[in-house]
Amino acid sequence: MERRSFLRGAVIGTSAAAFGGSLMRGAAYAAPAQNGPGPYGALGAADTNGIQLPSGFRSRVIARSGQKVGSTSYTWHNAPDGGACFADGAGWIYVSNSEINPGGGASAVRFDSSGTVTDAYRVLSDTPQNCAGGATPWNTWLSCEEISLGYVYETDPYGVKAAVRRDAMGRFKHEAAACDPVRKVIYLTEDETDGCFYRFVPSTWGNVSAGTLQVLVAGTAASGSFTWATVPDPDGAPTTTRRQVSGAKRFNGGEGCHYANDTVWFTTKGDNRVWQLNLADSTYELAYDDSLVSPGTAPLTGVDNVTGSSSGDLFVAEDGGNMEICVITPDDVVAPFLRIGGQSGSEITGPAFSPDGTRLYFSSQRGTSGSSSGGITYEVTGPFRK
Repeated sequence: MERRSFLRGAVIGTSAAAFGGSLMRGAAYAAPAQNGPGPYGALGAADTNGIQLPSGFRSRVIARSGQKVGSTSYTWHNAPDGGACFADGAGWIYVSNSEINPGGGASAVRFDSSGTVTDAYRVLSDTPQNCAGGATPWNTWLSCEEISLGYVYETDPYGVKAAVRRDAMGRFKHEAAACDPVRKVIYLTEDETDGCFYRFVPSTWGNVSAGTLQVLVAGTAASGSFTWATVPDPDGAPTTTRRQVSGAKRFNGGEGCHYANDTVWFTTKGDNRVWQLNLADSTYELAYDDSLVSPGTAPLTGVDNVTGSSSGDLFVAEDGGNMEICVITPDDVVAPFLRIGGQSGSEITGPAFSPDGTRLYFSSQRGTSGSSSGGITYEVTGPFRK
C-alpha cells in the first residue's frame, strides 16, 4: 500500500482529516498492512470506563442511550452508529446516527472550546436504521438508511435547518459516504454480500438535490484498474441498483468510507478487508486483509467504520472482534489503538476526530447490555500524532 509520502493537514470543519498516499508504480502493487508495533505503544490496563488505552490517553463517557446528555434536557438515542465532527466557532459538534427501526434518525452534541457539553438535540427523526453516513465540505451530515431501497438524508448538524431526503443519491442499502472536493463527487458504500461501490456526481457541487449515480466497474481480482458507469435507474425499482450495470465490481458487505488527497478507503466486513482506490490513476488495491497478515494473528477483524488523522493514520473500528479500534499507519503497520472490555455483544461505531485532531469520538452501539438501549458514546483525548 505504501503510504509513506502522506500529505499532512487537517480538514477543518468536518470529521475527516486530510491525508493521502503515494500512487502505485506500474503493476507493482504493495502488500497489505502487516502486524507490528503501533505508534502509540502497548495498551495499558482498563480504565474506569473499561477501555484499554496507550500511555498518555484517557477516556470519558459523553452520552448513554436513554439518559440525559450531560446537564442538558436531551435524551440520547438508542444504538448510536456513524458519526462526524463539525467546527462550531471555538467549539465543535459531534453528530451520531441511530441504527434502530422504526425510529432511527440522528442526534448532535455541542461542545465549547474546553470540551464541555453545552447542548444536545435532534437533527433527523423518524427514518429507519440510520447506520453510517458522511460529512460534507459545506458542513452538513449525510445520514444513510441501511435498508433495502434506503435513502440518504442531508441534515444540519447545527440544528437550524430541517433535514432533506436526497433521492438523486440512489435507493439501496446505504452505509457510508465520503466527499471528494477535488473531483466534486461523493463515494457511497452498500451493505450487501454482493454490494457495489458508488459515486454520486452532483449537478452542482455543494448541492446534492440533483446529479448522476455511478458504480465502480472492475475485474474480480483484488487489485487492478477501474472505471465508472452510470446507473440507469437510481431509484432501484424494479431492478436494484447493484444489478443494473454489467461488470460492476462486487464487494462483500460495504461499511466505512474515508477520502483524503486523491485516495479513498472503504471497508468490507464480509471478508475483513480495507480497500484503497488510487483516484489519480484509477487503480485499486488492498490496504488490509486479515487473511494476509503476518506474523501471528490478525489484530483487526470485523472491520467496520473508518476515519483518518492528520498524521496519515487510518483508525478502523471493529464490529465484534475483540472490540478494538485499530490503527493502520502510513508505514503499513496495523496494531490495536484501544480495546473496550466487557462488551462482547456490541460493536464500535462512529469514530471521528474533533476539528483540531486532539479528541476522538466513537460509540459502543449496545454497551455492556448487548441491547440497542445500552449504547455508550465516548471521547478519548491524548497525544495523537500530527
